Formats: sequence, structure tokens, C-alpha cells
Amino acid sequence: ERNFVNDFLVNISLMIWSLEKSKKIPIIPNFIKVFMDSIISGSTDIGKIYDVIIVGTGSAGLPAGMYAARYKLDTLVIGGIPGGALAQSHQVENYPWTLSASGKEIMDHFAEHAKVSGSEILMADVTNVAKDENGFLVSTTSGLRRSRALILATGNKYKKLWVSGEDRLIGMGVSYCATCDGNFFKNQVVAMVGGGDSAITEALYLSHIAREVHLLVRGDAMKAEQIWQEKITETKNIIVHYSTSVASIEWDFNVDHLVLQDGNTLKVDGIFVAIGSTPDVSLVRDLWANLDREWYIIVDAAQATNIDGLYAAGDVTTNSNKFQQTIMSAAEWCLAAHSVH
Repeated sequence: ERNFVNDFLVNISLMIWSLEKSKKIPIIPNFIKVFMDSIISGSTDIGKIYDVIIVGTGSAGLPAGMYAARYKLDTLVIGGIPGGALAQSHQVENYPWTLSASGKEIMDHFAEHAKVSGSEILMADVTNVAKDENGFLVSTTSGLRRSRALILATGNKYKKLWVSGEDRLIGMGVSYCATCDGNFFKNQVVAMVGGGDSAITEALYLSHIAREVHLLVRGDAMKAEQIWQEKITETKNIIVHYSTSVASIEWDFNVDHLVLQDGNTLKVDGIFVAIGSTPDVSLVRDLWANLDREWYIIVDAAQATNIDGLYAAGDVTTNSNKFQQTIMSAAEWCLAAHSVH
């Protein structure tokens, strides 16, 4: 039986020596994180070295896997359940592959294409990433993996309202995904906060489940595409409140009512929040990748970062003028895979 603690100490000693010699001391803490993760997961056996590892199984990572495999690169795609944010969309009408389909249907197609092309897909979470002269060491909940190049498709995280009661009531009436949790509110009254495409399409989805949907738009107008706004006005059980913000979420075991900024209250059984997202750059900060003021990863025309061998694309980057659409993510990841090749 292998002595993982001994392996860990030997590896750390060797890395400290090599990093000190190469004057790369800032990287040491991240290597320590990676090998600590490997001990927790029960595996310090790195195994094969991939040509490229792609982190993310959404609308960016899966197409990258498909393209990289077609370039005959030994490719591993790592992530959770395939689909990312798009898989939670009730209805997509602006993707060229289909006139209208659910986000899950589109992403299932992406995943199947990546597999058929030859990509290996690992269902696991990536906890840390470190870089040395040989490439990248990726720590996952299923052990360590190594690659010569790394493509990040980590996407975005949901923005919160940051009001009293929100964190306490997540899963008890507070949700950030109508497609995931909408069926818990059949024939009930819910609120949807937001005025963009995501909020509008999710409000329309909820209108087929809930008895009444209160759409709380914080500004004086919606920001969604005009076609979605027209559908909102045509839906009788959606009530739109403009210039309305939530001050707190009150509860009696579950969500009971909302206190609005103007002092009024709104009786609801649940509240859904769709007010945008922030880039998930938790894996690249310790690598010293360049970020812009909004924390997006700065990439060039080839989707390359300032770190040799590290590429990124999709919603987490500065490319495509931050126009966060599935077709843009897929295109950027195909370009990233081409750049690795």
C-alpha cells in the first residue's frame, strides 16, 4: 500500500528545490494546495499526461473538447453535469442548430458530439491548478491530472441580491434557477427579480407552473430582447413591477413575503433571482493570469492568456465584447482548441 503522506513530502521537497532554482517561488503555495487536495482525494498518482485539459463542461468546454479531439490531441474535459448555465434555460430560440429547444437538449447534443469525437470526459470538480516547466497539474475530486496545455471554461457565478434572509433561505424559497426549482411552486405565487433575457425567459417558464408571477424590474425598463418583452405583456399571470427592489426576504420556515425598498410588502411563496453573473476566476488567480477591472480573464485573439500554455474562452473572458451567448462561447473555444493545436 502506498504511503501518500510520504509521497506528498517527497514531491513538495522536489518542487521547492526546482522552484527555488528557477526563481518561481510564488508558485509554491499553489503546488502545496494541489498536493494537499490529492491526499484528501486519496490519489497522488498522476498517470498519463494529456495534450490538453479543458476545465468546464458547458457551451464552451464541450465544443473545445470536440475540436481538440479532432486535431488528434489527447484531450480530457473535466466538469460537473454537462450543460453549464445553458442547461438551465427553459427555451432557446436564438441558436442556429434549432428553431426552438431547451437548453438541456442543446447541451446533451454538445456532450455527445465531444464524446464521439474522442474526448475523454471526467465528471469531477477541479479544486486547484498549478503550473511548472512541464505544463499544468490539475487537482480534482477524482485525483490528479497533468497536461501540457490548459483551457479554462469556468463560466460565471450567479449574482446575489445581498439582502437579509437571502442566504438563510436558499433552498427554502430562494432560488437562482427557475428550470431547476420551478416545479416546487405549482399553483403558488412567486417573484422573479431581474429585467434581462434570463429573468424574462425564466418568468415565462414559471408562468406555466405558478398561479402568479411578479416580475420585479429594478430599473424603469426591461433590458431583454423586444420579442421576450412582448411575450411578457401577452402573459396574463405575469405582473410587472418597475423601479422595484427587494430590501429583505422575510420567512416563517420558508419564504413568506418580501419587504420592498419603498416599504411595501409582497406576499410570495418563493423568489427567483436572475440579475446577472460574475466571472468564475478562482482557479487562475494563483497563476497570476491577467484580469481586467471586472475580473474577466484577459485573452488575445488566439484566446491565449499571459501564461504560456494557458487559454480561456467563453463567458469568463474579455473576448466577444463580453457578449455572453452560447454561439459566442462555442466559437471562442473552438479557436482556443485550434491555438493549442
